Amino acid sequence: MSSPHIKSAVVLAALTALDEGRTPERQVYREAVRTLLTALAERAPGRSVEVRVPPYGAVQCVPGPRHTRGTPPNVVEMTPDTWLALATGRLSWARAVTDGRVQVSGNRADLADHLPL
Repeated sequence: MSSPHIKSAVVLAALTALDEGRTPERQVYREAVRTLLTALAERAPGRSVEVRVPPYGAVQCVPGPRHTRGTPPNVVEMTPDTWLALATGRLSWARAVTDGRVQVSGNRADLADHLPL
């Protein structure tokens, strides 16, 4: 957890709320998700995979063929709490996929090499 994004106050506030069994305030949750999605896009620049964390955000990342129209062929989708756990190393990619906490489609939709942030 050395990234400045992961140490940001909003990410820590969201993680603290989740650790206490509470749902973070909507604005805190949104900003934490977006902060970590931005960090992913910076770590794995590209446009071949779309990562979705509804209702708070989505980014395109990972080098490779660029998608321009319609539904992307490589999509990763998960809940905000799953995204925070993956991005901060509290949950492994393999476990999240095995447990069905992450929905993936496409042969490039594997973020294991880019997580945790």
